[in-house]
Amino acid sequence: MLVQTHELCSVPSFDHDYGMEDYGKGVARWCPGCGGHSILTTVQRVCKDMQYEPEKTVVVSGIGCSGRFPHYMGTYGFHGLHGRAFPVASGVKFRRPDLNVFVVTGDGDCCSIGAAHWVHAIRYNMKMVALLFDNGIYGLTKKQTSPTSPMGTHSNTHPRGSVLPPINPIQTTLGLANVSFVAQTVDWNATHLYATIRKAAEHPGLAFVRIVQRCPAFMRDLYGDIAVNPKNLILLSHENGINLKPKAREAFGRVIEHDPSNIHKAREHAEIHDGIPIGLLYQNTDNARYDEYGAHNLGMGVKEKKQNLESLLNQYSTSNSVE
Repeated sequence: MLVQTHELCSVPSFDHDYGMEDYGKGVARWCPGCGGHSILTTVQRVCKDMQYEPEKTVVVSGIGCSGRFPHYMGTYGFHGLHGRAFPVASGVKFRRPDLNVFVVTGDGDCCSIGAAHWVHAIRYNMKMVALLFDNGIYGLTKKQTSPTSPMGTHSNTHPRGSVLPPINPIQTTLGLANVSFVAQTVDWNATHLYATIRKAAEHPGLAFVRIVQRCPAFMRDLYGDIAVNPKNLILLSHENGINLKPKAREAFGRVIEHDPSNIHKAREHAEIHDGIPIGLLYQNTDNARYDEYGAHNLGMGVKEKKQNLESLLNQYSTSNSVE
């Protein structure tokens, strides 16, 4: 479903200072206490601080609670099919590399039906921000086990508890070809959430951000205690990582110095289970980008494209064929 959620601005962008109101639309209809509300506000704030033109910003989503995200943004949006957020976003970016693209996907949308598209989007490494809303449950369809549900999760599909270990989205992404940016944050720490998405938006490639998200309706016990006690968060800190002000750093009981250029250490930190590691796990700004490869003919007009196409087809015409 294509959603146009912003009227083209009549004032040239260089004469206009965009505010928060330029990036919002309607009233978000997630459950009270849902982490989606804080993520939405944070994305809008990042857009404002980077002065993204709303008419040159696109939010693409799949199916699930996170799928509603484009409807609440004062930008262009595409609410796609289940698991297909990445191919839609990749198509948009490939033909319009001038646009600011955000992909919003859930743990079911990305890690289940959309897993193959997730793999190849990382490999294509087109410049966009991919936000994985991971609450460990299918929320929109009212509590079914998701690929990231912890073992033993009681749900409508596993009333006696899930029996398989969950996917680790961070570990999985770190193992994909041409990966260039992997970070993790939480929806309830506004300072770190903002700094992470801002860093992702500045990255020259696909920035994958897993957001550990609360679901007060169907997974109340999963992150409830952790969210109350900041000492359950483990801050990954480095001068090239997610930088916080000293006062914000003091809120963390545990801090690990981690160089985000070290992918092997990143994989070790992704397996920490006695807390939630948040920060920039890996970044490589030199990886190949498929959107740069496809941008070579974007300046062609319709007439030039037609001439080139006819020239190509003429090579196969009957008059030029060899008997």
